[in-house]
Amino acid sequence: MEGIYNLEALQALISEKPGVLLYFSNDMCSVCRVLKPKVEDLLSVDFPEIEVRYIDIDKSPVLSGQYRVFTIPTILIFFEGNEQARLSRNISLHQLNEIIERPYSLIFE
Repeated sequence: MEGIYNLEALQALISEKPGVLLYFSNDMCSVCRVLKPKVEDLLSVDFPEIEVRYIDIDKSPVLSGQYRVFTIPTILIFFEGNEQARLSRNISLHQLNEIIERPYSLIFE
């Protein structure tokens, strides 16, 4: 999962790419470290067209403030420049799959 720490670059990514997932976390969060590779696996297998970016809230408080992320882990999902879903704390991979599946199939298939 590639990191991103610049607000302008992130806004450009969201506006240019049809599907973007942002994973907000930090290095101290044990739940986040366990969940991150599972999210990466799910996306690489089932939703390979979605751009995935990691945002460390300690290294980029501007991004977490701009997107109103105050708890970790938080996942934001954007399709065609619009936020479609926001998941925080207790994140189910099954729920994540269900949220992404329909808009993904409409846009990419």
